[in-house]
This record gives sequence, C-alpha cells and structure tokens, in this order.
Amino acid sequence: MKREQKNRDKQFEIIVPASTANLGPGFDSVGIALSKYLRLTVRPSKTWQFEGTTEALKTLPTGTENLIYQVANNVADVYDKKLSPAKVTVWSDAPLARGMGTSASAIVAGVELANQLLDLNLSDEEKLHLATSIEGHPDNIGPSLFGGLFIGMHEASNTEMYRAKAPNIDIVVVVPPYKVLTRDARRVLPESLPFFDAVKASAVSNMLVVGLLTEDWELVGRMMRKDLFHQPYREVLVKEYNSVVNLAQKYGAIGTALSGAGPTIISIAKKGEGEKLRDKLAKDFPHCEVDCLVVPSKGVEVV
Repeated sequence: MKREQKNRDKQFEIIVPASTANLGPGFDSVGIALSKYLRLTVRPSKTWQFEGTTEALKTLPTGTENLIYQVANNVADVYDKKLSPAKVTVWSDAPLARGMGTSASAIVAGVELANQLLDLNLSDEEKLHLATSIEGHPDNIGPSLFGGLFIGMHEASNTEMYRAKAPNIDIVVVVPPYKVLTRDARRVLPESLPFFDAVKASAVSNMLVVGLLTEDWELVGRMMRKDLFHQPYREVLVKEYNSVVNLAQKYGAIGTALSGAGPTIISIAKKGEGEKLRDKLAKDFPHCEVDCLVVPSKGVEVV
C-alpha cells in the first residue's frame, strides 16, 4: 500500500518550531529556530476541518480558508494532485503576530501536510523554495524547516541556503502584550538607502554572519547593535525596545534585537545564563511575557 493511502487512513502529527529572524542586521536572510512549537494532529475526514485548541487559535478559520490548507492546496496544484480531506487539530505555544515566525511555521506545516498526504517525497530544497515563494523571504522559513541557524537568499527561480548547527546559547524573549503586524512594520521602512549607508549596512550584516559561524559572540553582540536596515525605523513601534536593550546589556546579555518585525525583543545569552537574565527582565517588565528559550537542532518533524 502506498504511503499516500496509509496517511489517509491513520492519524499523524506535524511539529514545527518557531523562529526569530534578522538578529538585527541580517534582514530577511538570517534566522534561528526557537523552542516554541506549532503542532498539527491530522486525521482522515469527509471534509476539511481545522480546530484550534488554544485560546489564540480559536478565532482562526476552520475550513478551506485556513492558511495551512491554502498552502497545502497550493502545493497540490503545483504537482497537479488533489488533497484528501482531513480534520486538523492545531496547537501552538508561540504567540501570534509577535515576531516569532508563526505565519512561516504555518506555511511550513502546510507544505509538509501536502507532502505527507500526497506522498510527494519533497527534497529539502523543494520544501524551502515552495514555502519561501509563499512567505517571500527565507529567514523564518529556513529555521522552521531545518532547525538551528539558517542563512538564505530567495529568487523566483531558486532559494539559496546555508544550514549551520544550532548555536549553544540561550535566548531570552520579552513579549509585549500587543501585536505588530508585518505589513505595518514594512510601512515604516524607507523605500531606499543612500549608497554608502547601504554599503555599511551590508558590511555590518556580513560581520554578523562571521560572528555567528565562528561563535564570536562579542562580535555578534556588536553587530546586532549596529543594524541600519530596519531597527532604527521600527523601534518606534515597540515602546519597550530601548529599555530592554539597555537593561539586557547591563545584565550581561551578548546582544539584543527586535525579533522579526517585533514587538518581541530577543536577547542572546551565554549557555546557562539565560534564566538569570529572564528573571531580571521579568521584574523590570511585569506587563510582558518573558521566557528563556533554546535553539532546537531539528526543524519540522512528522510523527
């Protein structure tokens, strides 16, 4: 019996890690997986049904207007196949529209859902290109697919990637109690940068990558503070940003940056020092959710 038929006849799960993108100057190209997860439980059904099991997910579309279905159906169309209906129970502990790549996690889940139901046997490169073509940039898609540290570049015909091991660090997130939608965060960005500013911004991004790949954390921290691409424009949308940057540095963080479009603010800490940093920041920002996370080495998994 083909796997396509087997998957239609039994339950399976798809588990996708969240992610943080940019790390400051690595705009739209650098991302790291986070130990927050999206979990789908997929069962055969006569019609497509999506059921959110956490409070934040209960308002999501329950039928074929759901993003996960639309992605899966898009993949089916690419390969001229038809999806069998399923009931999909959705759970997540990553907050929506807070800069932890939840839309990218959903897109990765949709690609993997089609891959499993249709027995496509997609390669890593195919999954990355399909998902990034929908998301528009690979910085969140890559970590959710592969785990660890990801660096990539997307074009219509191809998506370039570099996959590095999960860095041995703690990541402390300060999550304000409001949303910043990506479209709103994009609107505050300039349409262009002066040539020499763009050259400097690119050099800062290059040095960030050098620091990440060589685990020169002091270099990483310096480059995170020098971003010219997006944080100088977006920090006005996140009122806690400057205070978190200053206090996290005072408490010994390696570096601090907006997570994606925000409003979540991430601080990198040496392994074993994250919980102490979390406790201190939690006292300073009692109205925010403050958590200590790790970088998972695995991306999307099917159980």
